[in-house]
Amino acid sequence: MTDQALIQLVDLHKYFGDLEVLKGINETIKEKEVISIIGPSGCGKSTLLRCMNLLETPTQGQVLFEGVNILDKKVDPTLHRRKMGMVFQHFNVFPHLNVMENITLAPILNKIMTKAEAEEKAKGLLDRVGLGDKVYEYPRKLSGGQKQRLAIVRAMAMDPKVLLFDEPTSALDPEMVKGVLEVIKSLAITGMTTVIVTHEMGFAREVSDRVWFMYDGVIAEKGTPDAVFNHTQNPRAIEFLSQVL
Repeated sequence: MTDQALIQLVDLHKYFGDLEVLKGINETIKEKEVISIIGPSGCGKSTLLRCMNLLETPTQGQVLFEGVNILDKKVDPTLHRRKMGMVFQHFNVFPHLNVMENITLAPILNKIMTKAEAEEKAKGLLDRVGLGDKVYEYPRKLSGGQKQRLAIVRAMAMDPKVLLFDEPTSALDPEMVKGVLEVIKSLAITGMTTVIVTHEMGFAREVSDRVWFMYDGVIAEKGTPDAVFNHTQNPRAIEFLSQVL
C-alpha cells in the first residue's frame, strides 16, 4: 500500500426517489489498498461501489479518480472508467462469445491493444486463474466458479488501476467460493487496488488492509480487520458481527 490517493469520495449522497441510500460518504482509497465493505443487506454497500465508477450517478458530491472529479460535466468519464474493473455478483459474461472473445472484446474495441496483444494477454491471465484449457469454450460449458474467474480475467484484461467486486461469491455454490476467493486474494497480494463488497468475513479479515462496516447509508465503523472484528465498540457492528461470525 502507498500513501497515494487513487479514489476520493467527497460528501457522496445517492437518492432513489425519496429514499436516501447514501448519506454523505467521505473516504479515500489509496493505491494498492484492499478494502472490504461489509454490513447488512440494504445498507448501501453495492450502491456505494456502483457510484465509484458511475454505474450509478451520485445525487450529490464528488468522485475523484486519480485527482480528477469524474462527475464534472467537462470530463469524459469513460476514459477513467476503463481503469476501474468491475466484477459483478452474476458474472455478466457474454453467452454468445467464447472465453477468448469475452476477454479480448473490450481491449480491441477500445484500441488499447491489437488482437494479437489482447489474445496473448488473455492466455496469460487464463493460465493464472486456472482456465488455460478453456480458451475457446463457451460460458454455458463453464461452472459458476469458472464463469466468475472469467469475469475477473475480463476485468483484468483492461489493465485497471482498481478492481471493484460486488459480492463476487454470493451466487456461487459453496464448493466454488474458495477458488474464486483465492484468485481475488492472489491479485490483492500482487498489489492490485481492490474494493470488495462481501459476506465472506474470513476473507475480509485475512486479506483487507481496512474494513468498512456500513449501516443505514453511512460507514458506521472502519479500521483494520483486527480493530473492526475484534475491538469495535459500535453497537450496530457488534450486533451484525454476532450474527455472521
